Amino acid sequence: MADGAQTPIRTPFDTPPAPGAAVEVAEGILWMRLPLPMALDHVNVFALDDGDGWTLVDTGFDTGKSRTLWQALLDGPLAGKPVRRVLVTHHHPDHIGLAGWFQAEHGAELVTTRTAWLFARMLTLDEQDRPAPETVAFWRAAGMDPAILAQRTEERPFNFADIVAPLPLGFTRIREGDRITLGGRDWDVRIGNGHAPEQATLWSTDGTLVIGGDQLLATISPNLGVYATEPEADPVAEWLESCQRLAAYATPEQLVLPGHKLPFTGLPTRLAQMTENHHGALARLRAHLVTPATAHDCFPPLFKRTIGPGEYGLALVEAVAHLNHLHQTGQATRTRRDDGAWLYQAV
Repeated sequence: MADGAQTPIRTPFDTPPAPGAAVEVAEGILWMRLPLPMALDHVNVFALDDGDGWTLVDTGFDTGKSRTLWQALLDGPLAGKPVRRVLVTHHHPDHIGLAGWFQAEHGAELVTTRTAWLFARMLTLDEQDRPAPETVAFWRAAGMDPAILAQRTEERPFNFADIVAPLPLGFTRIREGDRITLGGRDWDVRIGNGHAPEQATLWSTDGTLVIGGDQLLATISPNLGVYATEPEADPVAEWLESCQRLAAYATPEQLVLPGHKLPFTGLPTRLAQMTENHHGALARLRAHLVTPATAHDCFPPLFKRTIGPGEYGLALVEAVAHLNHLHQTGQATRTRRDDGAWLYQAV
């Protein structure tokens, strides 16, 4: 890890921008926020001044409220200059939700990773009235609470298309090692994984700024989830590898512009914390698995708090992720229960 791993984490901007307003966090870079209708009630978005127009980083959900706020931002802090590019860090709907709207209505170029674009476009086209059989089987395998399973099987699931604008054909790909110019600065593209596949982070070549998306957050840990699309995935291994690799580029002085919460400095310390957090969770989980348990049974050691209905789904997929890691690294075995649930036990 880079020097400075014990440097304190600091937040130079303690007051986030109000709706429809912007805060300049560096020359030519505006920080704005869009609301989210969930416990994590906001997403950070940034505008980089390219002179004759703007490059946006991430967009928020596609909702009427978000579009209204964006119009206020375009007319106000963005001074009526056109949005020429939208750079999306990863495919999750709070980040890519309005990218297609900016393409279709504003003529913006979409810049993102290939995996982010493919995942987002696939999901916008995959609208379902009821959960797919594979999803129900995945929930059973995770030991989902029977009452929750019965309810979710019979109701319309969350659909990506509900809050993500249609994505027109065509995008500009960025990948590991690319260099891109945004807002008068050159940035190196470095890819993270775990929270989302092939998530782009951007590191200014002058060593002062990092655009972190959800890969680099100051005070919360992003969800590492496994889904029916890839039930044997090991995002925990991908996350730990990303933290170790990105730490080689981190310095205490860099100002990190994250997808949520406040911009911060002290990135080497934060990367070490995020790594240690998951090693600690895995150690607690191994101790819990002295007796066989399903993913649902593993909430207490993993999260150390009560999981409510609103966060149950994210907790379940994160529990599966940690169990998959233990299983695939030979630290746990698993057997099928009669009802289809996997029972894991520490080796």
